[in-house]
Amino acid sequence: MTIAETDRPVAASREGRRIEITGLTKRFGSFVAVDDLSFSVAPGRITGFLGPNGAGKTTTLRMLLGLVQSTKGTATIGGERYADLPRPLQTVGAALEATNFHPGRTGRDHLRVLAASAGIGDARVDELLELVGIPAVARKRAGGYSMGMRQRLGLAAALLGNPDVLILDEPANGLDPEGIRWLRGFLRHLSAEGKTILVSSHMLQEVEQTVDDVVIIANGRLVRQGSIAELHGDPKAMVRTTDADALARALAAGGLSARALDGQRLEVVGDDLTRIGDLALEARLPIHELRADETDLEALFFALTDSPENRNRNLEGGAADHPAAETPEEGVMR
Repeated sequence: MTIAETDRPVAASREGRRIEITGLTKRFGSFVAVDDLSFSVAPGRITGFLGPNGAGKTTTLRMLLGLVQSTKGTATIGGERYADLPRPLQTVGAALEATNFHPGRTGRDHLRVLAASAGIGDARVDELLELVGIPAVARKRAGGYSMGMRQRLGLAAALLGNPDVLILDEPANGLDPEGIRWLRGFLRHLSAEGKTILVSSHMLQEVEQTVDDVVIIANGRLVRQGSIAELHGDPKAMVRTTDADALARALAAGGLSARALDGQRLEVVGDDLTRIGDLALEARLPIHELRADETDLEALFFALTDSPENRNRNLEGGAADHPAAETPEEGVMR
């Protein structure tokens, strides 16, 4: 089965399960990995969970799944803690790493063991192997899989119970460009079914093409949350001409708001490039450059996380000597 690359679909109207993180905090000794973090993830939408290394993303996901106990605060799925879910595999599918399988077991047998523990038949296993695109290697030992095939196997495991909620940590790692394109379309397909999808990733450009909403954290704290459209802000255009002040006056006369950045460049509110070009032509002013100018996610991410108050404290040299760095919990410093 192939999910075609399409525009973002309209999400299904049925009510799904919302993820709610409220005042979540995790301390390892004196080190605060997650610091009074609150955000929500809506059903029928894909939410990107972003932050630099050491920001606390994976620790947050582990607390959400009950793998790490929080110091305080709550993390619920549909109003319930993960530990209280009566049928967890049918409610939440999670893939936090691409190595949680026995290397000597085939990919199909790995899924069959998981399915049997939840009373799911082998037909679902074979369906998912086909769906994620690895039926040809399903009977080979998973220890010989490439990183991309491991990612697909992990995704199949997360989907075994056809869950309402999907939590993925760096799902595009190891995928080739075609695999990334496939993953993007696949996640959109699942969100259109009303599933709640939370994706942690470092691939900012890919995230921007895939997600509907973004949560950005630094040093365990929330620094920004909103839709992709909100984060981009109002549409603007950048124009370069021979006389920026003269063009600004011509655009103002035509009902467009513009300000000269220097003698040759202007910033215009709005994204009607045709209208800008027509007004410049009427004013007999040449256009040397005309383009839409919106803040991309990568620029916003670095502007937020590189600010003095949000700069990664783990890069200051202290984290390597801190007891938290030696904890066996794999996700603590991520």
